[in-house]
Formats: sequence, structure tokens, C-alpha cells
Amino acid sequence: MADARILIADDYEDNRELLRLMLETSGYKIEEARDGAECVQMARTHKYDLALIDLSMPILDGWSVLQEIKSNDGTCDLPCVAVTAFAADEDRQRALAAGFDAYLTKPYRSKDLLDLVASLLTRRNGQQAS
Repeated sequence: MADARILIADDYEDNRELLRLMLETSGYKIEEARDGAECVQMARTHKYDLALIDLSMPILDGWSVLQEIKSNDGTCDLPCVAVTAFAADEDRQRALAAGFDAYLTKPYRSKDLLDLVASLLTRRNGQQAS
């Protein structure tokens, strides 16, 4: 599923660029949102296979973005990954309980990112095929 479309939402250009470079190298198609509101708008107007969402963004934070995406019929099945510097187990548990499909702590290794993305895309394709 290397041609999957992935939406990256992060207010820091360097963070978006790092994710984009890692993912594009593996053949994924990447689009970027600079804040939470832009992420929600893009998710509602384009078809994505996965969203990587920073939890700390202006306008709408990642928690609010997730709520908007999951409460909309057109985007509710979009797998969402919380990408954050918050590394405490309580933060991970809170994110997963809120509805994120996975949790990725900054800094992360390229292999961990790519393994997680591949796993989520495989799981999503398996669900869509049934």
C-alpha cells in the first residue's frame, strides 16, 4: 500500500518535513496541514488512508481534530495517529481511549514510523475488504 495518501498535521514545518521525507521515501503520497483547522478541512474534502496528527497545534489541537474527524460520517473511519512529545504512559492511554488508532512519541525512529504506518494501512485494507 505504498501509494497510500497520508495527511500530516503539525504546526512545525521541520516536523512535517521530517515525516514527509521518511514517508515519501517509502512511496507514500503526502499532504500537509499547518494547524488543526486546516487538517479537519482537508480530511473532509480529500480522501486519505491515514492521518498523523500532532496533539499540540494552534486553532484546533490534536484532541479537537480527532473529535471532528471521528464525529463526521465522511471521515469517521480515517485511521488517526497521535504524534507527540508527551511520552508518559497516561498520555498514551488517554489518546487511545479518546479514539486515536495509535500513538507515536517524538523523537521516533524511521523504522518505527514506517512499521506503524504499514501496520495501520494493512489493518485498514483488511477491514475494507471484508
